[in-house]
Amino acid sequence: MRDFIARPEHGIVWISGASSGIGRALALKLAGEGYKVAVTARSHEKLVELQAEASGLDGSIVVLDGDVTDAEDMEHVMASIEYEHGTLAMVILNAAVYLPVHAEDLHRADFETSFAVNLSGVVNCLLPAIRHMKAKGQGQIAIVSSITGYGGLPMGAAYGATKAALINMAESLKFDLDKMGIRIQLVSPAFIDTPATDKSAFPMTALVSPEEAARQIAAGLKSQAFEITSPGRFTTLLKLARLLPYGAYFPLLNRLTGWRERPSSAGRHPATPHPAE
Repeated sequence: MRDFIARPEHGIVWISGASSGIGRALALKLAGEGYKVAVTARSHEKLVELQAEASGLDGSIVVLDGDVTDAEDMEHVMASIEYEHGTLAMVILNAAVYLPVHAEDLHRADFETSFAVNLSGVVNCLLPAIRHMKAKGQGQIAIVSSITGYGGLPMGAAYGATKAALINMAESLKFDLDKMGIRIQLVSPAFIDTPATDKSAFPMTALVSPEEAARQIAAGLKSQAFEITSPGRFTTLLKLARLLPYGAYFPLLNRLTGWRERPSSAGRHPATPHPAE
């Protein structure tokens, strides 16, 4: 039996972290395909601009403000979808923040904020979404992780830890959700070409635009694949690198990023949204 694939006639798509990056591009892409898309983020103004941009598309965008770190907020968003806008057919859990971490200048707040948004924020949306889908007997969930969850990368001690946890979360939930008729997928983007990537301390290869990433992800959501990667070839190479013994992995990553040659610095990098947000 084929897994459930949400179509426009099945109900609403809910996207968290939709004010910028992949979330924004994916909302426009799906609205263009006829879906009704509920978008959530803390920036009301950006969401309203997004809604206006979608006004001429086949589908539509509904603005539902909320902070994913507030569990009660997400319960209210889910209630609004359920009682005011229709059945939730798909949820794309995308909200994230990228805070670079340097061992020379560690700050507890960088870890706490990363865990609150990237990990607990997913759980806060996931619980009410699964409860709704369980009652309907079907649904589709996409959790946006990152290639940084495959293995340690420079500056990724906080961000990468949350994305690795999301990979494990999606894999573990699949066993039970399959039996409930709820389809879960893992989205693992590489580096997305946004202003945030301009601040990277090492060269980023295989950059793709948010629009191209959204196109690939939208296609993956309609496939039977568990993991959706963008771009696929580059993410496969990183997965293969992670199979190397540590004695080979760390030298390889040092060479690819040039990190070993960089002078140590105690200066903090400014907080930026992750390119895959």
